[in-house]
Amino acid sequence: MEFFKAENINKNFSGFQALTDVSISIEKGQVFGLLGPNGAGKTTLIRIINQITAPDSGQVYIEGRPLRAADIYNIGYLPEERGLYKKMKVGEQAIYLARLKGLDRRTALKRLKYWFEKFEIQEWWNKKLMELSKGMQQKVQFICTILHEPQLLIFDEPFSGFDPINTQLLKDEILNLRNKGTTIIFSTHNMSSVEEVCDHIALINKSKKILDGNIFDVKASHKTNTFDIVYKGNITDVTSSLGSDYEVVAHDETDRVNQITIKHLNGNTNNELLLKIAPAVEIISFSERIPSMNEVFIKVVESHAKKP
Repeated sequence: MEFFKAENINKNFSGFQALTDVSISIEKGQVFGLLGPNGAGKTTLIRIINQITAPDSGQVYIEGRPLRAADIYNIGYLPEERGLYKKMKVGEQAIYLARLKGLDRRTALKRLKYWFEKFEIQEWWNKKLMELSKGMQQKVQFICTILHEPQLLIFDEPFSGFDPINTQLLKDEILNLRNKGTTIIFSTHNMSSVEEVCDHIALINKSKKILDGNIFDVKASHKTNTFDIVYKGNITDVTSSLGSDYEVVAHDETDRVNQITIKHLNGNTNNELLLKIAPAVEIISFSERIPSMNEVFIKVVESHAKKP
């Protein structure tokens, strides 16, 4: 079920085109990766969704109706540039931000107690933010972002400043929120995080959307029909069994097993390749090379850059 839609968004700043006819659609309970190089237009789109700025043309919809001012209470936004007050105490600041999002003090305290205990940061309550590390500050802002339990969450580089353990902690919480029905826009340059967290992605480059789709389908559409096969046997037996439909890209021999990389030249099925090789050698493992999101990102952006 569609929860959010941005339709034909255009935005120009003093002659600089930040967004050109950009449209995205996000289903309820989906983690949507908003990707692109620096300056591509991602932050402008996020600011439009947050009503920080308005589009020159186009429309944003939530639950099938145009975005309105009151929707800001149902959106949580964790910006890349952190916005907490350095000299305020952590607990005091968290309550203040919760009240701005419409929570009464009692509800805010109850929810903050839960999250501070979950993240094991109770001892930070009376510390000033400036006394905390960047990662600790990030935990506090993450809690402030989700505390009012919005239906739409927007995370812009949420793992910046985190060590691997705390990065995994936040990833788990983001997935927990998704599983509870929260819709999430996830903007990052970290493609490994995209693969772990996102269901669907859109890639923006030079103000235009150049790629959009389910993450599995996007990766599959960029595969090169190349396979890695580890086997026991003779390389000559493998190559002689292949025929003209296949190309040996690489081959590596060891004392115990051999590995060969083979490319389908005519779109043959995986089973056809296995049937050709299996009688000739003992197959230890067989895997198709599926491109990573990082490889897809680089390939698509570079290809778009070459277009006039």
